[in-house]
Amino acid sequence: MELDKESLAEVAVRLRRAQGQIGGVIRMIEEGRDCADLINQLAAASHALHRASFKIIASGLEQCAARQEDAGPEQTALDRAQLEKLFLTLA
Repeated sequence: MELDKESLAEVAVRLRRAQGQIGGVIRMIEEGRDCADLINQLAAASHALHRASFKIIASGLEQCAARQEDAGPEQTALDRAQLEKLFLTLA
């Protein structure tokens, strides 16, 4: 399953955001910052990663739905099973 460039660009933005937040967590640890501040920053990074993952899955679902008209039942079942497995990886 390949994603369109626009979807990938949005995912890259979210991943860069998470990268910056993780860098912030590392700095906070090195500076001896408060535990609550660390947890809040980690939660923000985790949220950004989940949003990126869900964007990838949503794009995959959209592509699979568009291909269903051209695909046979075997391919449709394979795509659905593949996406379900990916989704459950995040759950």
